[in-house]
Order: sequence, then structure tokens, then C-alpha cells
Amino acid sequence: MDIILITLSVIFLLVGMVGVIVPVLPGVPLCWFGLLMLKLAPSFRDEISWTTLIVLGIIALVVSILDNLLPMWGTKQMGGNKTVVWGATIGLIVGLFFGLLGIIFGPFIGAFIGGIVSGSKLLSATKHAVGAFVGFMAGLVLKFGVVVVILFFYVRALL
Repeated sequence: MDIILITLSVIFLLVGMVGVIVPVLPGVPLCWFGLLMLKLAPSFRDEISWTTLIVLGIIALVVSILDNLLPMWGTKQMGGNKTVVWGATIGLIVGLFFGLLGIIFGPFIGAFIGGIVSGSKLLSATKHAVGAFVGFMAGLVLKFGVVVVILFFYVRALL
């Protein structure tokens, strides 16, 4: 039973870490499930408290919700619309194929194109893209921070 649960925990953790960057995967919740699987393994049952697991679960849920709201909020703050947010998301997905620079600049370029497609002028589209980009990056930083905390508890339990 230990081997199955530990294997599942590693799989959830690895896929979750990818999900921090890839928008179609719920990265933080998957990492949390990895920690839960480790908690359920008989050999590690006492290494992680239920309180820690519940608190991290609530944080994971809140961050997942915020991650979806922050790009929209940033876009709205700069006067953009849903097309700009969709552009940022598509830009991120396309950017994944271009490495780190694509991940960083893809959402901005996608949001900018979304602004142009929705009829915004060049300056307005740039402003909307900045809002979407800032919201996206804020969500990314939040997700990354929570995953680092989950990894801390995971590694601490293993040691």
C-alpha cells in the first residue's frame, strides 16, 4: 500500500508542478493531493498533521480561485475585456512551446492581440495587455509560493 500511495503522491506532485505554469492543469490542488497521498501512506501517516493538510487545502483552493480571477481583475483595471483575458491564456499556451521567454511574454503578446482583435487602439491594447500580464504574473507567483510551501512539508515528511 505504501508504494502505491507514495507513487501516486509523486505523480500528483510532478503533474501539479507542471500545472503551476500550464493553465489547463490545476497545479496547486494536484500538489496538495500529492501531499494528501503521502499522508495516507501508512509509513508517513504521522509525519504531516491533519491541521497542516486542511490549512494547505484551504490555501490551495483560495489560490486556485484567485489565479482565475487575477488576470480578469488586472484586465478590467486597465479597461480590457474577456477577449484580452482569452488572448493572454492562448498566448501562454503558445508560449509554452518557446521556453521560459514564451511563458513570460506569451500572455502579454496574446492579451495585446486580444485587445487589437476586440477593436482597441494600439495604446489601449497595450494597456489592457499590461493589466492581463500583471494579473497573470500575480497568479503565477501565488501558485509558485504555495507549491513551495507544499513541497517543504512533503520533503520534511520524507526526511
